[in-house]
Amino acid sequence: MNESIQPKSAGPTHANPGSPRTSTGHTNDRALLAAIARQAMVDRGLEPEFPAAAQAELAAFTRTAAAPGNLRDLRDRPWVSIDNDDSRDLDQLTVAESLDGRRTRILVAVADVDERVRRGSALDGHAARNTTSVYTPARIFPMLPEALSTDLTSLNEDQDRVAVVVDMVFGSDGVLVGSDLYRAQVRNRGKLAYKSVAAWLDGVGPAPRRLAETPTLGENLRIQDVLAQQLVERRHHLGALSLETIEPKAVFQGDALVHLDLDPKNRAKQLIEEFMIAANGVTATYLASKKFPSLRRVLKSPERWSRIVELASGFGEKLPDQPDAAALEAFLSRRRGADPEGFPDLSLSVVKLVGRGEYVLDPPGCAAPGHFGLAVKNYTHSTAPNRRFPDLITQRLLKAAMVGAPLPYSIPELGELAKHCTAREDDATKVERQVRKSAAALLLSSRIGESFDAIITGASSKGTWVRTFLPAVEGRLAAGFVGLDVGDRVRVKLIQTDVQRGFIDFQRE
Repeated sequence: MNESIQPKSAGPTHANPGSPRTSTGHTNDRALLAAIARQAMVDRGLEPEFPAAAQAELAAFTRTAAAPGNLRDLRDRPWVSIDNDDSRDLDQLTVAESLDGRRTRILVAVADVDERVRRGSALDGHAARNTTSVYTPARIFPMLPEALSTDLTSLNEDQDRVAVVVDMVFGSDGVLVGSDLYRAQVRNRGKLAYKSVAAWLDGVGPAPRRLAETPTLGENLRIQDVLAQQLVERRHHLGALSLETIEPKAVFQGDALVHLDLDPKNRAKQLIEEFMIAANGVTATYLASKKFPSLRRVLKSPERWSRIVELASGFGEKLPDQPDAAALEAFLSRRRGADPEGFPDLSLSVVKLVGRGEYVLDPPGCAAPGHFGLAVKNYTHSTAPNRRFPDLITQRLLKAAMVGAPLPYSIPELGELAKHCTAREDDATKVERQVRKSAAALLLSSRIGESFDAIITGASSKGTWVRTFLPAVEGRLAAGFVGLDVGDRVRVKLIQTDVQRGFIDFQRE
């Protein structure tokens, strides 16, 4: 159970009397939630603002930088980026090439952030402290200044950029048959968004503008999609968990919070996810082949496997007594087919019981644990260096390995960084969760006394937690929780909210 202890809230709280107001006199929800987020950052020991030294470094940057030597020129390829509709920090591009023997070549270009953010700089120091961008409903706290992460180190549309390229060749059966890594110049030919690309791939929406203007981009994306679907099927056959959790996103009209929008998985997200998993695996293997250490991303076997077994038995299914990813995935696949509407709720229960991933040091010659949820053995984080510090560390290791340079970090340093990045990620996740709950509390603050259908998402000595179905919000079950466990469905009544602390309290009916 991942929730921290939350004391009982004192009673309904909408907004402080001194909350910012819009010109119409209504509470400025965006400013209120941004202030809550900033304080949550401070409370967790994260830096919400960039220190003066980092800002001074940023001011000294020139608009353009000379391209390093010994780069391949891949700017003529039909590269595209696919990300959230509002994303501006573009970390990766993809492109495909059909080869003989029904093989497919996939190139993933990762922004060369290290070229601008040097180790030991003030900007690097801030990134190393927070280790991640923090995404909250009303404000994003980027790991790197926006002048870098959304511009100079972002793989922006129609801009020449330097990237680290992961070059992969897959056989007709989706098996990786060859790979390489190198640096190159690239150019993004189309900044695309998940929703519109997914609608186009599924045949329920028009081609996004860039695809309509340049048909070769669409043709290339079709090749990528065919391979991605092969990779999905292959990984799930090996035991990758096909989880589908609901992640509500706050929607504003001006500065007013109006509702929570569900952001489900789709085909375009799946495409990018598969290629990033493959690229991260190739990166880990490459570093090992050069006898370099790496920061592996691992998810160990779930400690609460017995409860997962119990959940499955409630559906008339039997799982092995010991953790078995393939058996769990087969069960999940059957449940998705039998009850697609209820599958996100089952997924959430499994996610809570499986637990969270962590970073561990993998020294040369050792074998780090694999990733239980992804069904991969060799896995690191390398494809989001604008947003995650472990990826920037990996990029520096890669660049050193490519040219035979000394290790940029000592083995003890990497061991400490793995622990630090895991702890900081946990802090950032708690900030994001707290502010999401504050947004939910704000929306529900006028609905005290109403009843909702819900599912238990956490149960331990620290407390019992539920998520309501409509709207999809999570809160504490303050009364009537005896005998309940993760995955149980209940009917609950909203008894109080506290916007500042992000508390939502229910009681069982």
